[in-house]
Amino acid sequence: MATRWGICGAGKISHDFSVALKTLPAGNHKIVAVAARILQNAEEFAKKHNIPKAYGSYEELAKDPEIDVVYLGVLHTQHLRVGLLFLRAGRNVLCEKPFAMNSREVKQLIDSARENNVFLMEAMWTRFFPASREISRILSQGELGEVKVARAEFGVPSMHVPRSVEKELGGGALMNIGVYCVQFALMVFDGERPETIQASGFCLDSGVDEAMVVTLTFSRNRIAVCICSVAAQLPNEAVIVGTKGSIKIPANMWCPTALVVNGKEEEYPLPQPSLPLNFVNSTGLRYEAEEVRQCLLKGLKESSRMSLSDSALLMEIMDEARRQVGVLYSQDIQ
Repeated sequence: MATRWGICGAGKISHDFSVALKTLPAGNHKIVAVAARILQNAEEFAKKHNIPKAYGSYEELAKDPEIDVVYLGVLHTQHLRVGLLFLRAGRNVLCEKPFAMNSREVKQLIDSARENNVFLMEAMWTRFFPASREISRILSQGELGEVKVARAEFGVPSMHVPRSVEKELGGGALMNIGVYCVQFALMVFDGERPETIQASGFCLDSGVDEAMVVTLTFSRNRIAVCICSVAAQLPNEAVIVGTKGSIKIPANMWCPTALVVNGKEEEYPLPQPSLPLNFVNSTGLRYEAEEVRQCLLKGLKESSRMSLSDSALLMEIMDEARRQVGVLYSQDIQ
């Protein structure tokens, strides 16, 4: 039986996710409905992607009995409200990153998933790329010796993009792109809680961070450095250095298609899209979709590769980094 997807939100990332699903066997993945706040947008999306049902409200999608899992592709300021709608309706959910606006919201989503006994995962697509799984294999087998340093950077000039710079839209470098660097550090250090979190950066007039550097120290003198910027084009690479070797992840580190392990490069090519994409390497969204399918087939309520505790720790670190730099969203004020 195919995993039957409902798509919530008819924006750019939902488009790319739908294109990515088409690169997987049709017998395994099928989009059966799409919902948007405006029916016409849902209908246009459905026509483009050959989806049988289009809804003009999220509530209608939540009530559709023919859906196995909902992909939540709305803005992260809406993740809590819309996520709770689906979880309380007994729907399994794959929720785009960042999971929500702060730890309090993340806890509400996790609590609701557990109360309603449904599957929930943050759509941290990076973790499911073949290159990322190979990184984890190399580290788990000790091929680099003890990892001492991890560094990741993500900087793209996007000051003209409202969702990158406006506080009401959840803007800021850390929440929008720095999240990839922090999750990378946590992946490398196997979900361990850092001993210290130090953040420095500066804010735009809108009150969100233009750039931030987050330094995490871990037990046994290990360190991770995460750099993000919405004003500067960075090399967008990552590196892991151990006592016996190193791994370099060339651009783009958040959707990796190559690794350089001790100087030797290995490529992990992606399938070609059937429609133009909005974001780089988006057919790689297929890997998180397949992870969801495998979890559902096994009756799991979360993924061990991007667990709910992983998502909770990731947001805790980002909350503290934002606190140190002075980034406060309306959702933080209770």
